[in-house]
Amino acid sequence: MKLCFVRIFVVFVTLFFIWSYANQPITSTFPSRPAAQTLANNIPKTINVDLEHLPIGDGRVSVQPKMDYVWSCRTLFRNRGGAHASGDWIQADGTYNLTAKPTVDGAVNWPSQFKITQQKSIRTITSNRLPKSVTGKFPISSKDDAYAYDRNPNSITAQAYQIKLPAIPEVAEDTSCLPMGAIGVLLNGGYFFNALDERGEDAVAHEIQDSCQGHPERGGAYHYHSVTSCLEAQCKQHSALVGYAFDGFGIYGHCGENDKILTNAGLDSCHGHTHEITWDGKKRKLYHYHATWEYPYTVGCYRGKPNAVKITHQ
Repeated sequence: MKLCFVRIFVVFVTLFFIWSYANQPITSTFPSRPAAQTLANNIPKTINVDLEHLPIGDGRVSVQPKMDYVWSCRTLFRNRGGAHASGDWIQADGTYNLTAKPTVDGAVNWPSQFKITQQKSIRTITSNRLPKSVTGKFPISSKDDAYAYDRNPNSITAQAYQIKLPAIPEVAEDTSCLPMGAIGVLLNGGYFFNALDERGEDAVAHEIQDSCQGHPERGGAYHYHSVTSCLEAQCKQHSALVGYAFDGFGIYGHCGENDKILTNAGLDSCHGHTHEITWDGKKRKLYHYHATWEYPYTVGCYRGKPNAVKITHQ
């Protein structure tokens, strides 16, 4: 009887340690992938930004508008999700080397459908949520070097949807927090999410994306956590419109006035500012967001009224 009890106890302890190990975050000493295929492949080489030492945004989650932070509607995050291991692009000084970060293999083209129409005060975007830009091959194959860091099991899938936005959005009296999931759409048909992964950490720094900086979530929606370099042209003047946030305001590329690469210091706590821009073919002084190479990359909070947005899945 005693021997039987001892055996049961040993089995129980063994199973407990196996469970504990499986639920611990994993770090990695894997060597970095060959530099021939990195996220930096599609990034203009002339930008005046140190892409080898970008500050990691971990911990920059706020409960109110705050410079350099994401004001997140979610305050509790999962312990697991996203990339399961880190490579040597994550550096001990709290920065990451974007030029050394691995990418998911593949160059897949999709039958993207994306249309924008405008009637009076409403802008309607209709799409099948497939991007016009090429993507990597998902789910990530076990033969892909990226699999050592991120085992994204999700497939990219089409789904018809329609988004209605105010054609001329207005700055709200109060700013609003950002949900997890889609917070806007780019002009190539892909969603963009806020800068956070499921752990509430810097998704651009940690998660493995393809060469256009995108990947699918569990519902099949292909998305970005930054503005894809496969969409934006070189900076020769103020960046063009690259998409719309779900409060109706536009998001423009990395260049501001005077053809200068923008940093967070040139934007407000929601990651935007106001000056004259080209809007629907006309010059108009209007608030707008900008992409930056710094966290939070796209939008830090909604400056307009997000409740004006209705997403209808068809």
